[in-house]
Amino acid sequence: MSKRSMKEILREIPSLKGPLPDEDLTALPENPHEAFELWLVDALEAGVREPHAMTLSTVDENGGPDARVLILKNVDSRGWHFAIKASSPKGEQIRTNSQVALTFYWSDLGRQIRLRGPALALSPEECASDFLNRPIGSRTAAMASLQSDVLTDNEELNRRMSKAQAFLENNPDHVETGWRVYAVAPLVVEFWQGATDRNHKRLRYSLAEDGKSWLIDRLWP
Repeated sequence: MSKRSMKEILREIPSLKGPLPDEDLTALPENPHEAFELWLVDALEAGVREPHAMTLSTVDENGGPDARVLILKNVDSRGWHFAIKASSPKGEQIRTNSQVALTFYWSDLGRQIRLRGPALALSPEECASDFLNRPIGSRTAAMASLQSDVLTDNEELNRRMSKAQAFLENNPDHVETGWRVYAVAPLVVEFWQGATDRNHKRLRYSLAEDGKSWLIDRLWP
């Protein structure tokens, strides 16, 4: 039997097979924050795994794009929240250029949400609260990891993890220096409902000049 090409393998993977919701996007609320909450509840009720997982896209100092998956921490009037180490590559990229994008994709519902805007650093008190509310394993990893540096010695990693865990057990109120929480204040948010016939539905929220209200447009598929 001849070996299948990558193109053949990819073409055989089903996509948007459904059944998918026949959503009337024009019935969504007048602001994207409430619309997101409605869709998140739908995703939870549909049993979507980790619907709070999102792709954070940034650009580096040379204008090159970068992306990785993070966990959404909160949504409020300030925007969509996430937490990172300031010394990480994404932290350095945000420091250089605060314009970012977030993407959610829930394949079980054929839904995608995209938003773009500046990532605004929250107060030191909120950053500290976020760090202290993380499980001790997450705090240990945040302290021990030299994130994205080259790892050449597993024993060094184990030593740093053990040292960080022991330190936190003795200092449970410690907040790691450089822990940051950001809120992405969106300028544009798009809700996308996929369809099996590819007649997808798209609705775009654009922040108006007053910085408070939203302009809503239906887009071509």
